[in-house]
Amino acid sequence: QVQLVESGGGQVQAGKSLTLSCTKSGRAFSGFAMAWFRRAPGKDREFVAALSMMGGSSYYSDSVKGRFTISRDIAKTTLFLQRNRQKQEDTGVYYCAESEGEINRMNVRRTEQYESWGQGTSVTVTS
Repeated sequence: QVQLVESGGGQVQAGKSLTLSCTKSGRAFSGFAMAWFRRAPGKDREFVAALSMMGGSSYYSDSVKGRFTISRDIAKTTLFLQRNRQKQEDTGVYYCAESEGEINRMNVRRTEQYESWGQGTSVTVTS
C-alpha cells in the first residue's frame, strides 16, 4: 500500500526555521490537493495549510499565515512546509494528507476531505 511519509521534525528554538517534507513512497502525488494538519498536545487535529495541485492555490490557518509556506517540487513527488518564526504553540505532530477531490475555502479545513494520511512527524518548539 502506498503511504505518505513525513520527515524533518525535531526540536527547534522559537524564532528559528524548520522545513517538513512529505513523500509518497517515491511516487508522484496523484490527488487534486495536499495539506498539512497538526495535533498539538491534548488537542484535536487541526488544519495548517493546503495546496491545490492543479491551480496552485494555497490556504493557511490564521495562526500560521505569514510564517509558514506550503509548496511542492516540480515533479510533484515532495510536499514541503517551510516554517519560519516558529512559536511554542506550533509544537505538535504534523501530518501530511492527500485529497482526491478539489479543495476550496469551504472544505479545505475538514479532515474528511482527505483520503490518505501519513503517520506524522513530531515538532517541538522550545523557548
